[in-house]
Amino acid sequence: MQLLWNIIVLIVVGLLAGFVARAVIPGKQAMGIGATILLGVVGSLVGNLLGSLLFEPHRFEIGTSGIIGSIIGAIIVLGIYVMATGRRKRTLTR
Repeated sequence: MQLLWNIIVLIVVGLLAGFVARAVIPGKQAMGIGATILLGVVGSLVGNLLGSLLFEPHRFEIGTSGIIGSIIGAIIVLGIYVMATGRRKRTLTR
């Protein structure tokens, strides 16, 4: 039962962090709800990694972080994604 609860919380936090990151990064990101959840979950992992490197450099661990760390990590991940894929301008051709 505890594992199920942890998974549900991870999905909800991932969704929230993904939506906030998409709202902060300008432009339109063509992502569905599943990609937004995945963005938030990966952001949570990145946020935890950065937090442990900054505040506890002697203790390297990989896990999930809280909501603030998840949002910061999701913004970083989405920013890297947008820079890597580039913003392609679509032009109409006749």
